[in-house]
Amino acid sequence: MEESLSIRVFIESEAGSGIRNRYDETSLVIRESFPIRGSYPYPYGFILDTGGGGRDSLDCYVLTPRELTAGSTWSCEIVGLLEMIEDGETDHKILAALPGEDPALGAELRDKLAAFIEGVFTAFPEARVGVGRILGREEAEALVRASMSWQAKPYL
Repeated sequence: MEESLSIRVFIESEAGSGIRNRYDETSLVIRESFPIRGSYPYPYGFILDTGGGGRDSLDCYVLTPRELTAGSTWSCEIVGLLEMIEDGETDHKILAALPGEDPALGAELRDKLAAFIEGVFTAFPEARVGVGRILGREEAEALVRASMSWQAKPYL
């Protein structure tokens, strides 16, 4: 059995914030900020060392009650994956937790995240978005492993 995958998540937007921050995924310098409809239910960002080859890094929600500030990096454990399709393209979200935390991955979480995502996209009526199931750690880890970029990064 493969060892559990440890990841580092860069936080772009804080839980409770109605502001979407976008950072350059290489330099980690903020590129833009803009208001969104709704407030993030959890800290949101991307997994460092994923993407590459012209693809964006994998998006990630950190399922924690702790306040994680935008611009910070956290070591996390993968707990699941939220299926998401945007304009016909796969845009799944990795679900992670801080070490020692064990969030519930049931229907309540899926509904909470779906309501937030669908609410945000009401501002973009031309966009088609669909939120699917929550899958387990194994499926999430497989996606992360497939997306890993082994290039040296300036933030290592």
